[in-house]
Amino acid sequence: MQEAQMQRADTELSGENAAYIEELYERYLTDPSSVSSDWQTLFDQYPKGDQPHSNVIEQFVLLARNSTRLQPMAQSSVSTDHERRQVGVLQLIAAYRSRGHQKAKLDPLNLMVRQHVPDLDLAAHGLSRSDFDTTFQTGNLQIGKTEATLGEMVNAMEAIYCSSVGAEYMHIVDTKEKRWIQQRLESARGIPQFSDKVKIGLLERLTAAEGLEKLLGSKYVGAKRFGLEGGESFIPMVNEIIQRAGSVGTREVVIGMPHRGRLNMLVNILGKNPADLFGEFEGKTFNKKGSGDVKYHQGYSSNVMTPGGEVHLALAFNPSHLEIVSPVVEGSVRARQVRRKDIGGDAVIPIIAHGDAAFAGQGVVMETFQMSQTRAYTTGGSIHIVVNNQVGFTTSRQDDARSTEYCTDVAKMVQCPIFHVNGDDPEAVLFITQLAVDYRMQFHRDVVIDLFCYRRRGHNEADEPSATQPLMYQVIAKLPTTRTLYADKLVSAGVISRADADQMIEDYRDALEKGEHVANALVGEPNKALFIDWKPYLGHTLVDDYNTGVDIDTLKALGTQMNLLPDGFVLQKQVQKVIDDRLKMQTGELALNWGAAETLAYSTLLNENFLVRLTGQDVGRGTFSHRHAELYNQVNGEMYVPLEHVKPDQARFALYDSFLSEEAVLAFEYGYATTIPDGLIIWEAQFGDFLNGAQVVVDQFISSGETKWERVCGLTLLLPHGYEGQGPEHSSARLERFLQLCAEDNMQVCTPTSPAQIFHLLRRQAVRPIRKPLVVMSPKSLLRHKLATSNLSELATGKFETVIDEIDAIDKTAVTRVVLCGGKVYYDLLEKRRELNLTDVAIIRVEQLYPFPAARLGQTLAAYPNNKQVVWCQEEPQNQGAWSFLAPLLYPVVYEVKAGTPVRCASRPASAAPACGSAYLHAKQQTSLVAAALGIDEESEGATSNGH
Repeated sequence: MQEAQMQRADTELSGENAAYIEELYERYLTDPSSVSSDWQTLFDQYPKGDQPHSNVIEQFVLLARNSTRLQPMAQSSVSTDHERRQVGVLQLIAAYRSRGHQKAKLDPLNLMVRQHVPDLDLAAHGLSRSDFDTTFQTGNLQIGKTEATLGEMVNAMEAIYCSSVGAEYMHIVDTKEKRWIQQRLESARGIPQFSDKVKIGLLERLTAAEGLEKLLGSKYVGAKRFGLEGGESFIPMVNEIIQRAGSVGTREVVIGMPHRGRLNMLVNILGKNPADLFGEFEGKTFNKKGSGDVKYHQGYSSNVMTPGGEVHLALAFNPSHLEIVSPVVEGSVRARQVRRKDIGGDAVIPIIAHGDAAFAGQGVVMETFQMSQTRAYTTGGSIHIVVNNQVGFTTSRQDDARSTEYCTDVAKMVQCPIFHVNGDDPEAVLFITQLAVDYRMQFHRDVVIDLFCYRRRGHNEADEPSATQPLMYQVIAKLPTTRTLYADKLVSAGVISRADADQMIEDYRDALEKGEHVANALVGEPNKALFIDWKPYLGHTLVDDYNTGVDIDTLKALGTQMNLLPDGFVLQKQVQKVIDDRLKMQTGELALNWGAAETLAYSTLLNENFLVRLTGQDVGRGTFSHRHAELYNQVNGEMYVPLEHVKPDQARFALYDSFLSEEAVLAFEYGYATTIPDGLIIWEAQFGDFLNGAQVVVDQFISSGETKWERVCGLTLLLPHGYEGQGPEHSSARLERFLQLCAEDNMQVCTPTSPAQIFHLLRRQAVRPIRKPLVVMSPKSLLRHKLATSNLSELATGKFETVIDEIDAIDKTAVTRVVLCGGKVYYDLLEKRRELNLTDVAIIRVEQLYPFPAARLGQTLAAYPNNKQVVWCQEEPQNQGAWSFLAPLLYPVVYEVKAGTPVRCASRPASAAPACGSAYLHAKQQTSLVAAALGIDEESEGATSNGH
């Protein structure tokens, strides 16, 4: 019997009865005498500091499972029938807060199947309708009174939690956040009170949203526009976010969104001239150069006026890759916050719109949420809007679309509050929008609004949606629009006359037909101080020659400064040797290695007031333990970053080890680099091979963003690349993929082989007045290779050399074979040639593969008058690496120097995998390809030597 009682107590206290304990604990903290002596004795055991109440509840439940004292205490605390029912009332309140959303009327179509929620039944808590007139304590239910009848409380909770809004927030651990949300939701009683002026403003924005779609539908019949019909409440929602944020100090809003509703957003929120949009429908282009892009991928920027002042809006360009724009927006926001020194993240905020199916299905959404509170990527909270069409393209079955109840459940991973709202209730939409903005500004965390709506026209206007959703579209065909429903409501309430409501439609259409701006707060003469000035970086062409040297005394001073430590700072033994060696490199006692030259490049840029940002997995130390830009005290674990101490008031140096993501992180850095021009923004892959997890960022943004959208970007990618016998996934950064994407001077692809080269290459990327993405096939073994060294004088003068001629003193007239190569294989070739004392072979490094330095290479080859053949040597298999790209570029260069000279390739044989997994086979292949390149054994097994 006693065991049964204990099981019952354990079950109750593990479930909704936790609300009762929490209520008692709050009363105890305010006034210990307000609870019974038994409860006082129990609560006295716990510290009274600012700890989550859940900690106390968990400890109490644990006690319930292990203590025989519990049952008498519980019985004495709820000894009367009324007290037992009072416990049930508190349990019912907790149930509504936790599960009321599952009963909410969210679907405008009334097709959403809602399962019965037993926890919301009175009987589940020992109550019945006969208790409706009984007065109980309201606990912390925020309805304006400490006591109310059960009927009053149930009616209030039905209005708050089960009407047009379904709120999910009880999964949040932080009690302050939960109490704040409870107060805002419950004090409104689910019936927001707005003035007639606000209601008429809502109707005006709905009229604009609907009016644009109707005009486009009649003017351009059948043309794809991914219209907003069925989700018109999205426009007043975004308008309210901007206005409300602006009223509390926000000065910039960056918006990311997919196709659906984008044209509506451009015209009705950002103020794009309708005449320009019509021109795009009629085939005109407004791009000055490049390929351009379809109209529903276009970005835009403008300024609008808010109660708190002028706000700059930026709608990010984005491709048809669903959610990939989300981290791009975050990166742009972070860069704007840095530029404004917006420490709290209030001056610049992100709004990210999503489709329901994409929000649930795309992994980059989860990656973006995961970065939201990390040091490197936080932006102080994003406002997410899910335009929930309840169907993904043609998939409407929930068990096909996701494994969760809501598409938004993924947001719970970061304890994000989620507010579901019926899009056909514009006032509920407005209320939740205001709550979401205030939450974000109060707690600086992400918040999600799930706008339940529908698609009136299908995925696009060329689709026939009834083919796959016949029942849904039978309902939609009969359903009045959101604007119609709301206008009828306001007319019935006497807020506006029917004539005035109808006149709104005519006025808006007239403005569109005249090509007038229809955004309701557009600033005609924007404050240009809110803009980012890219003019100094536009209109330039890529040139090879750009001096990047630094005065040698400055180099020595910076190098010494970068390797001095605070007093008492104890380094790990191997790291101490790195620092000791770098100090010797400043005096010439040792030659500079890769890490020293790279660090000097950063320090010189910081000294010249260029921002430097470097992120990626393990970038502080460096995957291959070469950088050591972060130093750790072995005594107390404190971190010291020498590059943050170059000089007083130096430019910002941002160094962050990223979380284990490639796609979201690289997209973030792209967004950052397209927003801050005067800096060096670098993402380093742990291994270059891992970039394939972010290939969409390369394809859709880095390589083509300029030609599609005229978006200039100076992002640098450091991709460790080189065949070291580590297998298929740790050898190749897939050089061939980048080269395939190269055209129109869209980016730079380089294979530097010396510390001086990486020094000049990184500096060139920042100090040259042009911004193009830079892809560096960076080394692994060369970081400590005995031949891969430089001296300070090479850093003090000169530039990045796109082509490096033979370095050994050989007679150029005796050379009959010229080997061209890039990257780490150069040193394998050099050592083998020296070992064999081959005097008729010259080795030339092509350090920049794109833009291809044809003129420079031709000049270099011309110095070998008796050469009989040119060999391109690469470590990659013949079907990979640079050969396929370079071959058609090499032939005309070689032909112009000396017609008839054959061009061949020495490489690994063509392969489906990037590299072999056997160390033995790797070594055999490497030996063979080097031999084939040098002409030692043209038919070596494990290498190919083909050409024309």
